[in-house]
Order: sequence, then structure tokens, then C-alpha cells
Amino acid sequence: MTSKRKFYKTVIRFEVLSEEPVEQVDLETLHYEVTEGRWSGRFLDTTEEILDGPQMAKALQEQSSDPEFFNLDSDGNDVEED
Repeated sequence: MTSKRKFYKTVIRFEVLSEEPVEQVDLETLHYEVTEGRWSGRFLDTTEEILDGPQMAKALQEQSSDPEFFNLDSDGNDVEED
């Protein structure tokens, strides 16, 4: 049965100013460069979307994560914990 739980997808936009192009970086590098390094940065905005089970299962798979992270199967159905 499809999960009846609510899930949340939050997108946080962050602006970086630098003297060189910034490729995709991990959070640790972003934090270091803005607090100790050669970049200036600030948060711009945050958006939030409520997802159902199937939408969350798909979103997790798109992040190369496993729906079982939230006890879902690949179709967004609740999986019983052992």
C-alpha cells in the first residue's frame, strides 16, 4: 500500500562570488571556501515541497539514494521494519 506519510523536499539556493568559475562542490568545500578561503557567499532563498510516497521514492532514486532510507520500496510503499 502506498505510504500515507508526508515527506519534504527542500531546495536551498546559495550564491558564491569568486575570482574563478566554481564547479559543483561538496558542502565541506563550500563551507571552507566561504568561511576560510577565497569565496564570498550568502543564502538566497529556500523552497519546500511536500511529497507523497511515490514522489519521495523517485526523488531518492534521482539522488542515487535508496528509498529504503525512509522505509519505502521503489514504488513508494511503506516497508515493514524487521
